[in-house]
Amino acid sequence: MYKKLDDLTGGYYELTARNDETNMLMDIGIHVLEAGESITLHDSVQEMAILPLVAHVKLSWETESAIVQRQDIFTESPYCLHVCKNVKVKLEAIDRSEILVQKTTNDVTFSNKLYTPEDCPNEDLGKGVWENTATRTIRTIFDYETAPYSNLVIGEVISHPGRWSSYPPHHHDQPEVYYYRFNKEQGFGCAMVGPDAYRVENNSFITLPGGLDHPQATAPGYSMYFCWMIRHLENNPWTERIYEEEHKWLLTNL
Repeated sequence: MYKKLDDLTGGYYELTARNDETNMLMDIGIHVLEAGESITLHDSVQEMAILPLVAHVKLSWETESAIVQRQDIFTESPYCLHVCKNVKVKLEAIDRSEILVQKTTNDVTFSNKLYTPEDCPNEDLGKGVWENTATRTIRTIFDYETAPYSNLVIGEVISHPGRWSSYPPHHHDQPEVYYYRFNKEQGFGCAMVGPDAYRVENNSFITLPGGLDHPQATAPGYSMYFCWMIRHLENNPWTERIYEEEHKWLLTNL
């Protein structure tokens, strides 16, 4: 499924719901707070990953708090607060803030963690291969390797102008959601999901069912950001990409 959100003028904007027809198994949405506004997030059955996009916000949970500021998702690495079920998190906007929240069911009680830019280094991939046509920057916030107690994976990609991402073509069993932004409002790219292709634009998202490959392309002149969010399946966590057989020859150039 592909959808473009309305302009983010305030309130909550839903991408997916845990029990909706997309079968993504996650509640994902964006809270928009004006300066001085505050909300409290709490879920009795779901863990939460709270990712400030463009924000200046105070986060408070249990006995801890932190002020997070991020103005440019293309040049600044993320902060992300990850909490288990039944933990209340208060968000207090110092300036206008846009905050993405990813949730899913998880019975495990684990230690809450605020990931900082130091925990999420930039990893440049695709340089020096395929004539540099798939150069991109990846920031993995947490995955099964670093947070095996979680049912979630979350990270970010900066896809460079005129380049490809999520490449070579691959799939996995677990459902995934991509949420897009561009460095200019009119920016665009292309998302392929199995045999289908979609024009992706600023503030759009796409749902990726398990089993379908999903390479992405970015239009020349524009940088494309996408937050990638995966839900582990029971007894089948996401740990690796399954490359499409006909394209495995590309791996010999890595």
